[in-house]
Amino acid sequence: MSNKLIVIGGGLAGSEAAWQAAQHDIPVSLYEMRPFMKTGAHTSSDLAELVCSNSLGSNMPDRAAGLLKEELRLLGSLLIRCADRTALPAGGALAVDRGQFARMVTNSIVSHPLIEVIRGEVKEIPSGYVIIASGPLTSKSLSDEIVGLSGKDNLYFFDAIAPIVSLESVNLNIAYQGSRYGRGTQEQGDYINCPMDESEYMEFVSALTRAERIELREFDLSLEGGVNAGAHKYFEGCLPIEILAQRDPRALAFGPLRPVGLRDPRTGRRPYAVAQLRQDNLAGSIYNLVGFQTNLKYSAQRLVFRLIPGLENAEFLRYGQMHRNTFVYSPGLLEPTMQFKSRLDLFFAGQITGVEGYAGNIASGLLAGINAVRMIKGKPLLVLPKTTMVGALMHYVTHAAAADFQPMKSNFGIFPALSPKQKMNKKQRAAAYSERALNDLRQYMTREMIETH
Repeated sequence: MSNKLIVIGGGLAGSEAAWQAAQHDIPVSLYEMRPFMKTGAHTSSDLAELVCSNSLGSNMPDRAAGLLKEELRLLGSLLIRCADRTALPAGGALAVDRGQFARMVTNSIVSHPLIEVIRGEVKEIPSGYVIIASGPLTSKSLSDEIVGLSGKDNLYFFDAIAPIVSLESVNLNIAYQGSRYGRGTQEQGDYINCPMDESEYMEFVSALTRAERIELREFDLSLEGGVNAGAHKYFEGCLPIEILAQRDPRALAFGPLRPVGLRDPRTGRRPYAVAQLRQDNLAGSIYNLVGFQTNLKYSAQRLVFRLIPGLENAEFLRYGQMHRNTFVYSPGLLEPTMQFKSRLDLFFAGQITGVEGYAGNIASGLLAGINAVRMIKGKPLLVLPKTTMVGALMHYVTHAAAADFQPMKSNFGIFPALSPKQKMNKKQRAAAYSERALNDLRQYMTREMIETH
């Protein structure tokens, strides 16, 4: 087998993967279908083009996003180095000049003597060592190939993501544990319930229908011949919660917020409506709002969803969204090394794995690139500690317990608990998580003799 690595996709993950491999003396063929095939999202032919925002999130090491970028700096990420060099004033965030950032990454890649950039669509998954980092707008031909490899039930074409909140931010003096009619696997029930009386419900619905929404982009409105053609049919079957409420103010009380089989222990009566939270990780520290797929702006979600009794001080670890996104069922298909389980010389990276956020995509590309190198050279592959943000993210997307797996971005809720347990406030706990993560990563890098460039 040839030692050449093929990387499909010149976005954040693909560019980082190609660079990591080439820096470790592995020749790379990097395929990017732009500019010959347009996506509806990109405006240039540059590699690593940022399409939605110029911010890579917090740059503060005691924030989840900031910790992730600090780990990537330790691991020798090209793209984070380019981001640092093209940074704009943005307070505690890492914002970049989009054009300068993409050009710097592109110049680094195309000038590398071991990387060949090939412009054109890849319609079949090649043999040999391959990384698929084709992103959320994977072409129909390649999507069909992935479906053939993974099975049609293991590839998704739209995110209908509900918000996630930290358990510690839920007011359990109001919210209570329980399942409809006492069903469930836990003694007290599988859900946390936020009860509303009629006036609270109507206030919530009124704010929900008036709140600002994100404008759908062209590529969100059409699947462009994707496997599940017909975006409007999809949305009809999985409507944003604000559209349901707009059609009929009482629709939610008879739909996702129906209170049947639930009684409020404070009153002994059935509430008018109930917002249910479902456990989203094995540690039981984060919960998603069931049925709350939404297209509200993030600032509007904070304001409106905090009107729900019990969520008045909710900490949102992920906001709800609905947009075009191709991703595989990583818990069933991928190893935490980013290898495809039934074909170990095939790796996946980027948004197609269910990793959300610019820095998260870079992290998955970095790990896939390094592991492809180690496989080619006959070395053990890396599985980073779950106490690091990179390791925790890769572990989450490849081990998520929920049947309705959805993409995830960096957050402290996916970390193992601190040990021994200490009484800390939120800021102290974040600092402790970050200190542990960086210490564990440095020790792991030393032990595994990870070289950075």
